[in-house]
Amino acid sequence: MLNNKKVLITGGTGSFGKEVVKTIFKKYPKIKRLIIFSRDELKQSEMSKDYLDKKYDNIRFFIGDVRDKERLIRASNGIDYIIHAAALKQVPIAEYNPLEFIKTNILGASNVIETAITCGVKKEIAISTDKAASPINLYGATKLCSDKLFIAANNYAGKKTIFSIVRYGNVMNSRGSVIPNFLKMKNKNSLTITDKKMTRFNITLNEGVNFVLRCLKNCK
Repeated sequence: MLNNKKVLITGGTGSFGKEVVKTIFKKYPKIKRLIIFSRDELKQSEMSKDYLDKKYDNIRFFIGDVRDKERLIRASNGIDYIIHAAALKQVPIAEYNPLEFIKTNILGASNVIETAITCGVKKEIAISTDKAASPINLYGATKLCSDKLFIAANNYAGKKTIFSIVRYGNVMNSRGSVIPNFLKMKNKNSLTITDKKMTRFNITLNEGVNFVLRCLKNCK
């Protein structure tokens, strides 16, 4: 699917981004170009050290923010597929900084959608969250809004660009997940949980990545 294609990943230096890049190079060694688009220069610098070998001469790192549509358009020129993983995700922080989450998760999503249409991208898939289902917090609400934008984009993009979303649950041991917190408490006699009655559904990062790539291939 991705051999001889050009792919851009927004938020490409996050937990998902780093894993999907590894998987893409493993499954599609003949990928033409892979662009990592994110706003964190330190993470980009650290990640780029893993791809210094000459066999990775098709990877590019772009500093940019999804809030900046002009930069997105520049990075997406000639791109075949976009995986949109950039988002602000911390639930408590969203409650204290609602406008910042709206700017990135909603307006940023709109920019990514318009960029795909402008640049003639074939398919664009967005990474959503289980918290977007009947949301009770601001983070979930912004992701639900983003999901609605992506699905509605199919109505005005015609058949030029296919838009889709993927929702999955808690990724085990990802940055900001509950497992790193549990590991910090391993020498204590108790674990801090939100509610004794709660059920937490977990998937591995690899499962999430393969699910996204499968959906990118099959979305209509």
